[in-house]
Amino acid sequence: MAVRLNKAFVLRKLFQLSGIVPLGAFLLEHFYTNSKALAGAAAYNESVVALQGIPYVLLVEIFGIFLPLTFHAVYGLKISLEAGPNNLNYGYARNWLYTVQRVTGAFLFVFILFHLLNFRFGLIPGLNTEAVAHHPDRAYEIVQREMQLPWVVALYVVGITSTVWHFAHGTWLFLVDWGIVIGARAQRYVGYACFAAGAALLAVGLNSLAAFIIPGGLTGQIF
Repeated sequence: MAVRLNKAFVLRKLFQLSGIVPLGAFLLEHFYTNSKALAGAAAYNESVVALQGIPYVLLVEIFGIFLPLTFHAVYGLKISLEAGPNNLNYGYARNWLYTVQRVTGAFLFVFILFHLLNFRFGLIPGLNTEAVAHHPDRAYEIVQREMQLPWVVALYVVGITSTVWHFAHGTWLFLVDWGIVIGARAQRYVGYACFAAGAALLAVGLNSLAAFIIPGGLTGQIF
């Protein structure tokens, strides 16, 4: 006998899956590429040139990143608007974590849009008019120029932190909701692992950001 799947159930699963795959790929690829800046402008530029040289790169971006992320963002905003956070009435940790997940998701909708319009297309008035994708041989110079503005740096610190949190906690939610991790004890330990992985990713992300302000990043000043 055929099993009829509830539409809301399917959309919820697609929402979770689209967050893990494109957001995770988007995050890890960005951190890897940006980490090249630790070795200097030439290394970073070469990495961006290599990315732009991927065959059918625009199609990969549209169908592998932009559309899944758009679905995840729009459906996430729908969930946020329909949700009724009860953390003020019930101060359980999971209630607060749920609220933070929804707040960071709403912020990331705006932050990622800003990031793409600024560095991918150069369309933010008063800021960068040169898109990194169109001038990959000068990518480091373009990003470094933006990072001379304190408010842009502050925005990216908050944006990177929010992205890492949303991804790390979202990964834990995915593993639990999909029945991959079962049992309170296992879920607790996997939660610790996701938190540790998120802390490591955050350190990598912030250090990469610092490389556009301080040659060699923060680690280059320590070691």
